[in-house]
Amino acid sequence: MHQNDLNDIGYRQFLQRLALPLQQQLAANGLEGLDFGCGPGPLLAKMLAETGHKMSVWDPYFATDDSVLKKQYDFITCSEAIEHFIYPVHEWKLWLTLLKPGGTLGIMTKRYTDVNAFASWHYKLDPTHVSFFCEHTFIYLAQRDNFIVNFPDKDIALLQRRKH
Repeated sequence: MHQNDLNDIGYRQFLQRLALPLQQQLAANGLEGLDFGCGPGPLLAKMLAETGHKMSVWDPYFATDDSVLKKQYDFITCSEAIEHFIYPVHEWKLWLTLLKPGGTLGIMTKRYTDVNAFASWHYKLDPTHVSFFCEHTFIYLAQRDNFIVNFPDKDIALLQRRKH
């Protein structure tokens, strides 16, 4: 139900919060990426393609070509989608099969910072937001699954998979 217009400058600026630090971490152009949960207007994939990357898109409603889920990628983005995953463990396991060693997973989602304030947190009031994350969740996943994690912005997590 989001109204994300590909020509909206504000939307492009919003997505730059993920695209710019991801680009800096990738430190190369011409890589293959997957925008997972791209929605009806895959602007992030378009922006990354404009910088020279070969992008694929997948979304359970708007981009359902499952052939893109049968190869591996140098990076995967998930912008404002992970909070909609009913069983995020399923997507996480899939990402582990889709991401090459040394690859980067870029996630944009609001993170809660205070368990006591969770009850009144506006983000959870959206009925389609069913999964919520904090910084410690991403640190735990990084340690468990052999990633290096950093947080370049309050809603951004970049996880780089170790090569071994």
